[in-house]
Amino acid sequence: MCSKSSSAAESGRKIPLRKGAQIIVDTLIELGVDTMFGYCGGVVLPLFDRLYDAPINFIVPRHEQGGCHMADAYARANGKVGVVVATSGPGACNLVTGLATAMMDSVPVVALTGQVRTELIGNDAFQEADITGITRPITKHNCIAKDVRNLSRIVREAFYIASTGRPGPVLIDIPVDVEVAECPAGVLDEIDLPGYRIRTKGNARQISRAAEAINKAQRPVLYVGGGVIIANASEILNKLADKANIPVTTTLLGLGSFDQNKPHSLDMLGMHGSAYANYAVQECDLLIAVGARFDDRITGKLKAFAPGAKIVHVDIDPSSISKNVRVDIPVVGDAKDILAELIKEVKHQPRKKWFDKIAEWKKKFPFSYDRKKSSIKPQYVIEELCRQTEGKAIITTGVGQNQMWAAQFYRFSRPRQFISSGGLGTMGFGLPAAIGAQVARPDETVVDIDGEHGFNMTMIELATAVEHKLPVKVCIMNNGYMGMVRQWQELFYNKRYSKSYLANPEYAKVAEALGAVGMTVDKKTDVPKAIGDMLAQKRPCVVDFKIDREENVWPMVPAGASLNEMDGLDMLESLA
Repeated sequence: MCSKSSSAAESGRKIPLRKGAQIIVDTLIELGVDTMFGYCGGVVLPLFDRLYDAPINFIVPRHEQGGCHMADAYARANGKVGVVVATSGPGACNLVTGLATAMMDSVPVVALTGQVRTELIGNDAFQEADITGITRPITKHNCIAKDVRNLSRIVREAFYIASTGRPGPVLIDIPVDVEVAECPAGVLDEIDLPGYRIRTKGNARQISRAAEAINKAQRPVLYVGGGVIIANASEILNKLADKANIPVTTTLLGLGSFDQNKPHSLDMLGMHGSAYANYAVQECDLLIAVGARFDDRITGKLKAFAPGAKIVHVDIDPSSISKNVRVDIPVVGDAKDILAELIKEVKHQPRKKWFDKIAEWKKKFPFSYDRKKSSIKPQYVIEELCRQTEGKAIITTGVGQNQMWAAQFYRFSRPRQFISSGGLGTMGFGLPAAIGAQVARPDETVVDIDGEHGFNMTMIELATAVEHKLPVKVCIMNNGYMGMVRQWQELFYNKRYSKSYLANPEYAKVAEALGAVGMTVDKKTDVPKAIGDMLAQKRPCVVDFKIDREENVWPMVPAGASLNEMDGLDMLESLA
C-alpha cells in the first residue's frame, strides 16, 4: 500500500500519515463493518482510542468467550462477517473456544488480537501468548502483522478468506507498536492470494451425471447441511425438491434450509434425528448430499451407512469429498450455482411407493412424548413456544438435551433461524449467541432454549443484554442435571450419576439482580401463560422451567450402531 505513495512523496506533495490503529478502523469501515464485539486491554488501547469516534456499534461482553460467540451468531444470523477484538495473553486465549466453534461450523469471524511490542515477542513478556500458534489448528487462517504498511491489506485479506469458499474464522495478531506506528495514506493494493483459489462453478459433466442419477432413482433422499444456508441456496433447494419430488432431511445446522412444514420434509437425521429420516437414508437408492460433511453424529456406524445407495456429494470444499464416506458422483462448487444448474436437468417422478413407505414410518414413529404426565415436559414447552411464536422466532440453543428437543419440536421454515453449536458442541453458547443474533436482527424475536448447566457457564452475559436493551428471551430446561450426560449414565453406566448433578441458583432472582425479568415455572398449567408473558417483555427475560428430571431424548442411535438401530422406538410407537 505505502509503496504506491512514495512517488507522490517524491513529487513534493505532502502525504497524510495514519497510525496503524486508524488504518485498522478505516479499513473495517471501508469493508462495511458497522458492529463489533470485544473487550479492552492494555495493548489494544490504541485501537479502542480510534474506535471511540468511529461509526461502529461496539458491544462489550462480560467475557471474551461470550464476545466471540456473539460475533459468531451475528454472522450466522445475517450472513455478514462477525468481528471480535481481544487484548493479548488471557484476552486472546479466551477466544479459543469461540474460534474453534466457528471453525467447526464454518462461520466467518475475524478476530483482532493485541500483542506485546514486536521486540518483546518470545521473551515471556507480561500478558504475552503465542496466539497464532495456539489457534493455528482452529482457524481457517491466521497471521501476525509486524509491519504497519501491510495492515490494510492484511485486514482485507482476512475478511476475504473468512467469507469465501468454506467460511471460517481468521485471526490477526497485532503488536501494540504496529498499532501506534505511522504510515502514509496511499492507494489500496489489490488482494493477491496466489495459493487461495475457490471453485464456485461445478463441473458440467458431473452435474449431468447427478441429474441422470436423480431421474433414475426410485428411492432418493436429499441430505442437506448448513452449507446450503451459507450459500444462500435454500430457495433453489426447495424448488429442486419440489420439481424432482424428493424427500429432504437436514443436519442439525441445516435446519431451516428446507421448510419443515412441507410434506417432503423428513426433519433432522442422525443420532437424535427422526426415525423416518434414518430409515429413509438406510433404505434409499440415491443419497444427494448438499453442503454436508457426513460427520459421525449423522452417519452412525460408517460401514453400515446408506448401504444400498449411490452417493452424490455437492460441496464447495474439495477436502470434504470422500473424507468419511465414499462418494460416487462428486460435484465441487457453490451449492447455489450447482443446484441452479441441476434443476434444469431433473424431471418430476411420482415415486408413490417411496412416499407411501415414508408416510408409514412417519405415522408409526413420530417425535412424541407422554402428554398425560402432570410434570412439565420440555417437549411441551418447546411446542408451546413454537405455537405462540407461530414458528417464526430465531432460536439459539445450548448443547445437550435442550438442543435436541429444540431441533425435534420447534418447526423451522427459513434459513438463519436456528443458531446452535454443532461440530464442537459448545456448552454456554446459547445466551451469547442470542445476544449476537438479536444485534444482527433487532426486529426479530430471539429465544435461547438452554439447559441450566450450559446457562451457568455464560449467564453473566445477561448483563450485556440488559446494558444494550436487547430483549432476548431465555427458556431454561431445568432438570437439575447435565441432562445428556445423565441420559448416557442412565443407559450405559447403570444409573451411576457421577458428578452430573449440581446445586443451581434461583435463576429468576439472578436475572432480576442483573436487571432482567425473571420467572420460575413449576406447574404444567402455567406454561402457556409464562411463555406469553415472556414474549411480551421488551427487555431481557429468563424463564426457569422445572422440567421432568429424568426425561430422555428419543430416538437415539447408540454410539457405534447404524442409523436403523435406534433405541426408544417402542416408546415412540406406543405414543403415536
